[in-house]
Amino acid sequence: MKSDVKNIAIFASGEGTNFTALTESFKKEHLPLNVKLLVCDHSNVHVLDRAHKESVSTFVINFKDYPNKAAAETVIAQKLEEAQIDFIILAGYMRIIGPTLLAKYEGKIINIHPALLPKFPGRHGIEDAYQAGVDTTGVTVHWVDSGIDSGKIIAQREVPVHKDDQLSDLEQRIHATEHVLYPSVVKQLLERGEI
Repeated sequence: MKSDVKNIAIFASGEGTNFTALTESFKKEHLPLNVKLLVCDHSNVHVLDRAHKESVSTFVINFKDYPNKAAAETVIAQKLEEAQIDFIILAGYMRIIGPTLLAKYEGKIINIHPALLPKFPGRHGIEDAYQAGVDTTGVTVHWVDSGIDSGKIIAQREVPVHKDDQLSDLEQRIHATEHVLYPSVVKQLLERGEI
């Protein structure tokens, strides 16, 4: 039923500004979403502090402790199952989701990318757009599939690149756009029954 609260896991690898934008929006909008778990692949990043502040449980996984990605993702999948996670939001998670997690959560994982896909996929979307000299870039929210930023696009928002921009100027505008677009897309997916 639509009124049921959905358990969300957010995956992040770094600063966690999208984590904060999402959790604050869910509370402010009184959405039936419970951010139950943060999955992080680094032990000394700021997103962990943000999760503790929000009383969100954290699971830190070091992929080097496992023989391969499948073994690590099997452990992640067990944690997600224990937490009864319904949906996964990638928010600055710098790893490709492998077949082990995809098999269990296909159609239940979204990602945000700091460029207008299919242009500038991969880890350096903002820098790549900046170096290419485009006058417009943006932000994309998409479903996660087995490729690199290749899943079906859900929503995009353009961000202008000004002639006198430093890379940091563009990064700030991209992140500000992410913090508005991502929560609004999650809300739309919830309203459409896709979460």
